[in-house]
Amino acid sequence: MRVALTRVLIYTHRWLGIVLGALFIGWFVSGVVMMYARMPRLTPAEREVRLPTLNFSSATIDPATAASAIDGRVSALRLGMADGRPLYRFLAGGRWHPLFADSGEPLPPATPEQALAEARRFAPAYASSARYDGYVESPDQWTLETSRLLPMHRVALGDPADTRLYIAVATGDVVLDTTANERWWAYPGAILHWIYLTPIRRHSYEWGQFIIWSSLAGTLMCVAGLVWGVWRFSPSRRFRLKREPSRSPYAGWMWWHHYLGLLAGAVTLTWIFSGLLSMDPWDWHPSTAPTAAQRNAYSGGTWTLDGISTASLVRAAAALSPATELELVRFRGAAYLASSTAVASLDDGAVQPTFDRGALLASAVGAGGGVAPEDVAWLDEYDAYYYDRDGELPLPVLRVKYHDPQRTWLYVSPVRGAIVRKEERLTRLNRWLYHGLHSLDFPFLYYRRPLWDIVVIVLSLAGLALCVTTIAPAFHRLRRQWIRRRKYEGRGTN
Repeated sequence: MRVALTRVLIYTHRWLGIVLGALFIGWFVSGVVMMYARMPRLTPAEREVRLPTLNFSSATIDPATAASAIDGRVSALRLGMADGRPLYRFLAGGRWHPLFADSGEPLPPATPEQALAEARRFAPAYASSARYDGYVESPDQWTLETSRLLPMHRVALGDPADTRLYIAVATGDVVLDTTANERWWAYPGAILHWIYLTPIRRHSYEWGQFIIWSSLAGTLMCVAGLVWGVWRFSPSRRFRLKREPSRSPYAGWMWWHHYLGLLAGAVTLTWIFSGLLSMDPWDWHPSTAPTAAQRNAYSGGTWTLDGISTASLVRAAAALSPATELELVRFRGAAYLASSTAVASLDDGAVQPTFDRGALLASAVGAGGGVAPEDVAWLDEYDAYYYDRDGELPLPVLRVKYHDPQRTWLYVSPVRGAIVRKEERLTRLNRWLYHGLHSLDFPFLYYRRPLWDIVVIVLSLAGLALCVTTIAPAFHRLRRQWIRRRKYEGRGTN
């Protein structure tokens, strides 16, 4: 039995290591790069600051009438501008549908000339050097995560950073910007780490299965290696190498691999295992998005366009001026327009920075499905579950905890009067098993830079060294296997 277990541990660790070694090296190197460089994207703040100022005074079509031309149920509405005219942006079927609020006509698909004009408005400093750079119908390397917005026009600004803007044909909006520096660092960073090469990533299901099963195999490899490494370690120095007592039976590269495995094997295991969880394999935990029942219970009813007049929208939009984009929200059965900093009633145009705290607390009772809140807190700072190092998640928020079977926590925006995040027992467990182990974003460490950087880099270098020490032994073993195979085949032909 012991011999059989020994062979299983040895061969599992050895051959999985030979197969996955290069992948692990790439993951460690790219993980360090990703600490400072991610995939290019247009942040909400960058987008909002470049939008034209909203002027809804010329709107004449109410939103329900305009939305009647859209197939599918409308679930959200934003007010914006296009070509100097007021615009409705309806969300239906997972896509935004822009229609002019002064005519009800859909916004025509953006032409190359209009895309170039939009790029010049977006970056006026480079209006003279901007040039049309192509029509993107299928995802390229930089639009894989925004492929639902395709097709797009690509415009090169001709600036020192070699910026490329992507403008959605359907909406005429800039949805992505990339610079040469971002594109360069993305390859040894996110693209290598996520195996995000376009020909592979276009096949989403196959890509996902590859990441899941390679991570699962890597986890098994690390477990086998840790067990074997501890098993073969002798505190009493019972082994002898070159007539000297030794705690390890190995020499050369394998001696280094043995000791590095004892030092860095556990963190390597946690990184690979948490990387597996990043793919949410087999849907083992629920979503952090609130359910439709929770949203409706909190807002006081199903989201609808009924009863919203053009005049009320014009009045509320003027009360929130200056603004670039507003969102229609419903709270306790009434309709409002919300910006990022204030909310205006459609009944009388009254503006308030947030909804009344008493009303927000009262709505929390209904959102609990009949379970009364057991803890309520107003957060002016992020907690361990609602957090963002870049500071893009809005604050303050109301956090409500319920003593239901799932131990639900709801986070509510006082500006939008809506649930912005849901946490349950399993999602909180996933937060620590995935984000905690993979990014080391523990509260005591995550915001203490450069301490966090030093810890992650040192551990990554240890894991990298652990993988590198297998290269020479793996090469020699494969070479011996090849020679034996050739000799065997040679005897068979004689």
